[in-house]
Amino acid sequence: MKIKDIFDLALKMGIDADLRGRDFVEKELSRKKEKYEKLQEKEDFDQESLVNPYSDTRILNVSEDKDIKKTMVGIDIDPAEILMAKELGIDLIISHHPLGKALANLAGVMSLQCDVLNLYGVPINVAEGLMHQTIGEVARGVNAKNHQRTIDAARLMNQNLICLHTVCDNMAAKFLKDFIEKSYFHQLEDLIKALKQIPEYKEASKIGVGPKIFSGSPESRCGKIAITEVTGGAEGSPKLYEKMANAGIGTIIGMHVSEEHKKEAEAANVNIVIAGHMSSDSLGVNLFLDELEKKGIEIIPCSGLIRVKRGA
Repeated sequence: MKIKDIFDLALKMGIDADLRGRDFVEKELSRKKEKYEKLQEKEDFDQESLVNPYSDTRILNVSEDKDIKKTMVGIDIDPAEILMAKELGIDLIISHHPLGKALANLAGVMSLQCDVLNLYGVPINVAEGLMHQTIGEVARGVNAKNHQRTIDAARLMNQNLICLHTVCDNMAAKFLKDFIEKSYFHQLEDLIKALKQIPEYKEASKIGVGPKIFSGSPESRCGKIAITEVTGGAEGSPKLYEKMANAGIGTIIGMHVSEEHKKEAEAANVNIVIAGHMSSDSLGVNLFLDELEKKGIEIIPCSGLIRVKRGA
Protein backbone atom coordinates (compact mmCIF):
# COMPACT_ATOMS: atom_id res chain seq x y z
CA MET A 1 0.00 0.00 0.00
CA LYS A 2 1.06 3.55 -0.72
CA ILE A 3 0.65 6.35 1.84
CA LYS A 4 -2.50 7.64 0.12
CA ASP A 5 -4.01 4.14 0.17
CA ILE A 6 -3.45 3.91 3.93
CA PHE A 7 -4.84 7.38 4.51
CA ASP A 8 -7.91 6.72 2.36
CA LEU A 9 -8.60 3.47 4.24
CA ALA A 10 -8.50 5.35 7.55
CA LEU A 11 -10.80 8.04 6.17
CA LYS A 12 -13.30 5.46 4.92
CA MET A 13 -13.33 3.61 8.23
CA GLY A 14 -13.65 6.89 10.14
CA ILE A 15 -16.67 7.98 8.10
CA ASP A 16 -18.25 4.53 8.39
CA ALA A 17 -17.88 4.72 12.20
CA ASP A 18 -19.10 8.32 12.49
CA LEU A 19 -22.01 8.32 14.98
CA ARG A 20 -23.91 10.70 12.70
CA GLY A 21 -23.93 8.17 9.85
CA ARG A 22 -22.26 8.20 6.43
CA ASP A 23 -25.25 9.86 4.75
CA PHE A 24 -25.04 12.81 7.15
CA VAL A 25 -21.30 13.23 6.55
CA GLU A 26 -21.67 13.06 2.77
CA LYS A 27 -24.44 15.68 2.85
CA GLU A 28 -22.16 17.97 4.87
CA LEU A 29 -19.43 17.53 2.27
CA SER A 30 -21.92 18.36 -0.48
CA ARG A 31 -22.92 21.56 1.33
CA LYS A 32 -19.27 22.56 1.60
CA LYS A 33 -18.75 21.96 -2.13
CA GLU A 34 -21.75 24.16 -2.92
CA LYS A 35 -20.34 26.97 -0.79
CA TYR A 36 -16.92 26.54 -2.39
CA GLU A 37 -18.36 26.89 -5.89
CA LYS A 38 -19.90 30.23 -4.90
CA LEU A 39 -16.65 31.67 -3.52
CA GLN A 40 -15.08 34.51 -5.44
CA GLU A 41 -11.64 33.98 -3.89
CA LYS A 42 -10.65 30.29 -3.80
CA GLU A 43 -6.86 30.60 -3.42
CA ASP A 44 -6.68 30.06 0.36
CA PHE A 45 -9.50 27.52 0.55
CA ASP A 46 -8.57 24.14 1.99
CA GLN A 47 -9.23 21.92 -1.03
CA GLU A 48 -8.90 18.70 0.93
CA SER A 49 -11.87 19.66 3.09
CA LEU A 50 -14.08 18.97 0.07
CA VAL A 51 -13.40 15.22 0.38
CA ASN A 52 -12.07 14.90 3.94
CA PRO A 53 -14.59 15.96 6.63
CA TYR A 54 -12.01 15.81 9.44
CA SER A 55 -9.63 18.77 9.51
CA ASP A 56 -7.46 17.11 12.19
CA THR A 57 -6.64 14.09 10.01
CA ARG A 58 -4.00 14.77 7.37
CA ILE A 59 -1.01 13.59 5.34
CA LEU A 60 1.75 15.77 6.79
CA ASN A 61 5.00 14.87 5.07
CA VAL A 62 5.81 12.61 2.15
CA SER A 63 9.54 12.16 1.66
CA GLU A 64 9.26 9.07 -0.54
CA ASP A 65 6.01 7.77 -2.02
CA LYS A 66 6.80 4.07 -1.85
CA ASP A 67 5.09 0.84 -0.89
CA ILE A 68 4.74 0.82 2.89
CA LYS A 69 5.96 -2.34 4.63
CA LYS A 70 6.70 -1.13 8.16
CA THR A 71 4.95 1.66 10.06
CA MET A 72 5.56 3.10 13.52
CA VAL A 73 2.39 4.23 15.29
CA GLY A 74 2.08 6.35 18.44
CA ILE A 75 -0.50 8.42 20.24
CA ASP A 76 1.88 11.40 20.20
CA ILE A 77 4.74 11.82 17.76
CA ASP A 78 7.53 14.27 18.52
CA PRO A 79 11.02 14.73 17.02
CA ALA A 80 12.28 11.98 19.35
CA GLU A 81 9.97 9.46 17.68
CA ILE A 82 11.11 10.70 14.27
CA LEU A 83 14.70 9.87 15.22
CA MET A 84 13.66 6.43 16.48
CA ALA A 85 11.82 5.76 13.23
CA LYS A 86 14.93 6.63 11.24
CA GLU A 87 16.98 4.23 13.34
CA LEU A 88 14.42 1.43 12.97
CA GLY A 89 14.05 1.75 9.21
CA ILE A 90 10.39 2.77 9.31
CA ASP A 91 8.54 3.47 6.04
CA LEU A 92 5.71 5.53 7.55
CA ILE A 93 5.05 7.19 10.91
CA ILE A 94 1.45 7.51 12.07
CA SER A 95 0.56 9.92 14.86
CA HIS A 96 -2.87 9.78 16.44
CA HIS A 97 -2.87 13.30 17.86
CA PRO A 98 -2.85 16.05 15.24
CA LEU A 99 0.25 17.91 14.11
CA GLY A 100 0.92 20.81 11.77
CA LYS A 101 -2.09 21.97 9.78
CA ALA A 102 -4.19 19.27 11.43
CA LEU A 103 -3.45 20.74 14.88
CA ALA A 104 -4.01 24.30 13.69
CA ASN A 105 -7.45 23.27 12.45
CA LEU A 106 -8.39 21.04 15.41
CA ALA A 107 -11.41 23.22 16.25
CA GLY A 108 -12.83 22.47 12.82
CA VAL A 109 -14.07 19.03 13.88
CA MET A 110 -15.75 20.14 17.12
CA SER A 111 -19.14 20.74 15.52
CA LEU A 112 -19.35 16.94 15.40
CA GLN A 113 -20.04 17.10 19.15
CA CYS A 114 -23.13 19.24 18.55
CA ASP A 115 -24.56 16.61 16.22
CA VAL A 116 -23.81 13.75 18.63
CA LEU A 117 -25.42 15.65 21.52
CA ASN A 118 -28.45 16.20 19.32
CA LEU A 119 -28.65 12.43 18.71
CA TYR A 120 -28.92 12.03 22.50
CA GLY A 121 -31.72 14.56 22.79
CA VAL A 122 -30.00 17.92 23.32
CA PRO A 123 -31.60 20.50 20.98
CA ILE A 124 -29.19 21.31 18.17
CA ASN A 125 -29.61 25.08 18.63
CA VAL A 126 -28.67 24.74 22.31
CA ALA A 127 -25.65 22.53 21.55
CA GLU A 128 -24.40 24.87 18.84
CA GLY A 129 -24.96 27.96 20.96
CA LEU A 130 -22.98 26.62 23.91
CA MET A 131 -20.25 25.06 21.77
CA HIS A 132 -19.62 28.22 19.77
CA GLN A 133 -17.60 29.88 22.53
CA THR A 134 -15.64 26.70 23.34
CA ILE A 135 -14.75 26.15 19.68
CA GLY A 136 -13.36 29.68 19.57
CA GLU A 137 -11.34 29.09 22.74
CA VAL A 138 -9.82 25.91 21.30
CA ALA A 139 -8.98 27.64 18.01
CA ARG A 140 -7.22 30.47 19.84
CA GLY A 141 -5.50 28.04 22.22
CA VAL A 142 -3.83 26.00 19.47
CA ASN A 143 -2.95 29.09 17.45
CA ALA A 144 0.18 29.75 19.50
CA LYS A 145 1.53 26.19 19.20
CA ASN A 146 4.69 25.30 17.29
CA HIS A 147 2.66 23.40 14.72
CA GLN A 148 5.45 22.46 12.31
CA ARG A 149 8.11 21.29 14.79
CA THR A 150 7.62 17.55 14.32
CA ILE A 151 6.88 17.90 10.62
CA ASP A 152 10.14 19.80 10.15
CA ALA A 153 11.95 16.94 11.90
CA ALA A 154 10.28 14.43 9.59
CA ARG A 155 11.29 16.47 6.56
CA LEU A 156 14.91 16.76 7.71
CA MET A 157 15.10 13.03 8.46
CA ASN A 158 13.29 12.05 5.23
CA GLN A 159 10.42 10.37 7.08
CA ASN A 160 6.85 9.96 5.87
CA LEU A 161 4.32 11.23 8.42
CA ILE A 162 0.52 11.30 8.72
CA CYS A 163 -1.90 11.87 11.61
CA LEU A 164 -5.23 10.12 12.14
CA HIS A 165 -7.22 11.81 14.91
CA THR A 166 -11.00 12.04 14.61
CA VAL A 167 -11.18 9.08 12.24
CA CYS A 168 -9.81 6.81 14.98
CA ASP A 169 -11.77 8.53 17.74
CA ASN A 170 -14.90 7.82 15.71
CA MET A 171 -14.00 4.14 15.70
CA ALA A 172 -13.52 4.16 19.47
CA ALA A 173 -16.82 5.98 20.01
CA LYS A 174 -18.72 3.53 17.77
CA PHE A 175 -17.10 0.55 19.52
CA LEU A 176 -18.05 1.88 22.96
CA LYS A 177 -21.58 2.81 21.91
CA ASP A 178 -22.17 -0.70 20.56
CA PHE A 179 -20.56 -2.23 23.66
CA ILE A 180 -22.74 -0.22 26.05
CA GLU A 181 -25.97 -0.82 24.16
CA LYS A 182 -25.53 -4.59 24.26
CA SER A 183 -26.07 -4.70 28.04
CA TYR A 184 -27.91 -3.02 30.89
CA PHE A 185 -25.81 -1.33 33.58
CA HIS A 186 -27.59 -0.54 36.83
CA GLN A 187 -24.86 1.24 38.79
CA LEU A 188 -21.58 2.91 37.90
CA GLU A 189 -19.62 0.08 39.50
CA ASP A 190 -21.25 -2.30 37.00
CA LEU A 191 -20.21 -0.05 34.13
CA ILE A 192 -16.63 0.24 35.40
CA LYS A 193 -16.38 -3.53 35.79
CA ALA A 194 -17.55 -4.04 32.20
CA LEU A 195 -15.20 -1.43 30.74
CA LYS A 196 -12.25 -3.12 32.44
CA GLN A 197 -12.96 -6.22 30.37
CA ILE A 198 -12.02 -4.30 27.22
CA PRO A 199 -8.31 -5.19 26.68
CA GLU A 200 -7.00 -1.62 26.33
CA TYR A 201 -8.68 -0.57 29.58
CA LYS A 202 -7.63 -3.78 31.29
CA GLU A 203 -4.00 -3.05 30.44
CA ALA A 204 -4.33 0.60 31.49
CA SER A 205 -5.73 -0.51 34.85
CA LYS A 206 -2.49 -2.37 35.55
CA ILE A 207 -0.59 0.94 35.55
CA GLY A 208 -3.21 2.91 37.46
CA VAL A 209 -4.98 4.68 34.60
CA GLY A 210 -7.94 2.41 34.02
CA PRO A 211 -11.61 3.47 33.99
CA LYS A 212 -12.54 5.71 36.93
CA ILE A 213 -15.56 7.57 38.29
CA PHE A 214 -14.99 11.34 38.27
CA SER A 215 -18.56 12.41 39.05
CA GLY A 216 -20.90 10.19 41.02
CA SER A 217 -20.18 7.16 43.22
CA PRO A 218 -19.95 3.40 42.62
CA GLU A 219 -23.54 3.06 43.84
CA SER A 220 -24.88 5.85 41.60
CA ARG A 221 -27.40 4.59 39.09
CA CYS A 222 -26.27 4.95 35.49
CA GLY A 223 -29.52 5.99 33.88
CA LYS A 224 -29.13 6.78 30.19
CA ILE A 225 -25.47 6.37 29.17
CA ALA A 226 -24.12 8.66 26.44
CA ILE A 227 -20.90 8.55 24.41
CA THR A 228 -20.59 12.31 23.91
CA GLU A 229 -16.99 12.94 24.96
CA VAL A 230 -14.94 10.40 23.02
CA THR A 231 -14.80 12.04 19.59
CA GLY A 232 -15.01 15.57 18.27
CA GLY A 233 -11.56 17.11 18.66
CA ALA A 234 -11.36 18.49 22.20
CA GLU A 235 -13.45 18.98 25.35
CA GLY A 236 -16.78 20.68 24.77
CA SER A 237 -18.54 23.36 26.80
CA PRO A 238 -18.85 22.72 30.56
CA LYS A 239 -22.25 24.42 30.41
CA LEU A 240 -23.65 21.51 28.41
CA TYR A 241 -24.03 19.15 31.38
CA GLU A 242 -27.21 20.86 32.55
CA LYS A 243 -28.63 20.49 29.05
CA MET A 244 -27.59 16.82 28.97
CA ALA A 245 -29.42 16.24 32.25
CA ASN A 246 -32.50 17.94 30.82
CA ALA A 247 -32.27 15.57 27.85
CA GLY A 248 -32.40 12.59 30.21
CA ILE A 249 -28.71 11.66 30.14
CA GLY A 250 -27.55 10.19 33.45
CA THR A 251 -23.98 9.13 32.70
CA ILE A 252 -21.29 10.33 30.30
CA ILE A 253 -18.39 8.16 29.17
CA GLY A 254 -15.36 10.24 28.22
CA MET A 255 -11.60 10.09 27.72
CA HIS A 256 -10.62 12.86 30.14
CA VAL A 257 -12.25 15.73 32.01
CA SER A 258 -11.09 19.08 33.43
CA GLU A 259 -11.89 20.25 36.94
CA GLU A 260 -14.29 22.86 35.58
CA HIS A 261 -16.18 20.24 33.63
CA LYS A 262 -16.25 17.92 36.64
CA LYS A 263 -17.77 20.62 38.85
CA GLU A 264 -20.42 21.48 36.28
CA ALA A 265 -21.33 17.81 35.87
CA GLU A 266 -21.68 17.38 39.63
CA ALA A 267 -23.87 20.48 39.82
CA ALA A 268 -26.12 19.00 37.13
CA ASN A 269 -26.11 15.56 38.81
CA VAL A 270 -24.58 13.95 35.74
CA ASN A 271 -22.24 11.03 36.33
CA ILE A 272 -18.90 11.00 34.52
CA VAL A 273 -16.95 7.82 33.89
CA ILE A 274 -13.51 8.46 32.44
CA ALA A 275 -12.50 5.41 30.47
CA GLY A 276 -8.97 6.73 30.01
CA HIS A 277 -7.16 8.92 27.49
CA MET A 278 -4.27 6.87 26.08
CA SER A 279 -6.32 3.67 26.40
CA SER A 280 -9.34 5.11 24.55
CA ASP A 281 -7.09 6.55 21.87
CA SER A 282 -5.41 3.15 21.60
CA LEU A 283 -8.79 1.45 21.19
CA GLY A 284 -9.66 3.53 18.14
CA VAL A 285 -6.19 3.30 16.63
CA ASN A 286 -6.11 -0.47 17.12
CA LEU A 287 -9.35 -0.96 15.22
CA PHE A 288 -7.68 0.71 12.25
CA LEU A 289 -4.34 -1.07 12.67
CA ASP A 290 -6.03 -4.47 12.61
CA GLU A 291 -7.19 -3.69 9.07
CA LEU A 292 -3.76 -2.39 8.15
CA GLU A 293 -2.10 -5.60 9.33
CA LYS A 294 -4.45 -7.59 7.11
CA LYS A 295 -2.80 -5.76 4.21
CA GLY A 296 0.58 -7.18 5.25
CA ILE A 297 1.96 -4.06 6.93
CA GLU A 298 4.12 -4.49 10.04
CA ILE A 299 3.11 -2.33 13.03
CA ILE A 300 5.66 -0.97 15.53
CA PRO A 301 3.72 0.58 18.48
CA CYS A 302 5.26 3.46 20.44
CA SER A 303 4.47 6.59 22.44
CA GLY A 304 1.66 5.35 24.64
CA LEU A 305 -0.10 3.10 22.13
CA ILE A 306 -1.44 -0.02 23.87
CA ARG A 307 -1.43 -2.42 20.93
CA VAL A 308 -4.24 -4.98 21.05
CA LYS A 309 -5.14 -7.17 18.09
CA ARG A 310 -8.71 -8.28 17.37
CA GLY A 311 -10.18 -10.81 15.00
CA ALA A 312 -6.87 -12.57 14.36
